Amino acid sequence: MLDVAAEVAEAIRNGQPVVALESTIISHGMPYPQNVETARAVEDEVRAGDAVPATIAVRGGKLRVGLSAEEIETLGKTGLNAVKCSRRDLPFVVARKLEGATTVASTMIIAAKAGIDVFATGGIGGVHRGVEETLDISADLEELGRTNVTVVCAGIKSILDIPRTLEYLETRGVPVVGYQTDTLPAFYSQSSGCPVDFRVDSADELAAAIVAKKAMQLDGGVLVGVPIPAEHALDKDEVDTLIAAAILDMQKQGISGKDTTPYLLASIAERTFGRSLDANIKLILNNARVAAEVAVACAQSA
Repeated sequence: MLDVAAEVAEAIRNGQPVVALESTIISHGMPYPQNVETARAVEDEVRAGDAVPATIAVRGGKLRVGLSAEEIETLGKTGLNAVKCSRRDLPFVVARKLEGATTVASTMIIAAKAGIDVFATGGIGGVHRGVEETLDISADLEELGRTNVTVVCAGIKSILDIPRTLEYLETRGVPVVGYQTDTLPAFYSQSSGCPVDFRVDSADELAAAIVAKKAMQLDGGVLVGVPIPAEHALDKDEVDTLIAAAILDMQKQGISGKDTTPYLLASIAERTFGRSLDANIKLILNNARVAAEVAVACAQSA
């Protein structure tokens, strides 16, 4: 059921650096055509860093690793009609040969099956605000606790409960690393104010720890937080105020589960008159650049 594009398969066989990329950001994260333009720009950023991009999705009953330009265009136009696939969804989406876009969790699963160690995304899911009433905790956290993939992101999405998410990751034994920062980024903002477990200042330093973890056969991922560039960051207090208002509206509408994140991101984009969407694009491109550097350093250390 694993369908790996020829370019990606050759790179994996030859030990060349490869960076996995998710597809939910294409289908659910942004409107068309910005989603397609961003997906292509992210792949270009990975290539500019001397690594091979592998955008992942579910297509025609196959776990597709490495989408063509035409496939990215199709997924971008399909948009919200694509199934948002986490671990629990994969068997049914594959069996029914549906069009599926992969979340952080399912991208990690498929990347690991293909032999890809580094994955770039925007931000990860986590413990939702109000978890004491909803028990809403993203499957991304469980996957980070079990699947051997390094996830390069701009931290935990700021719509979530970041301190509780970090507690959950600690319980699952996931190292939270700050890339040239002592605090975890908060997606749109450079810092959440929460300290990371470890700081690294170069891709080589991070690669050494990843190689050591692999040698010790310690299962689970590594979460790497990369701050959004300062010139594109949003003010944390402004974002927190907007999120609180968006959550109230969401609760009034009875929105829950996997629809929560797309709704909140769209609501914040509307309330910031598109500034949050621009920040989202800029941070993803920055994460792709860093992920390529990490993948190259890991390949050289292997």
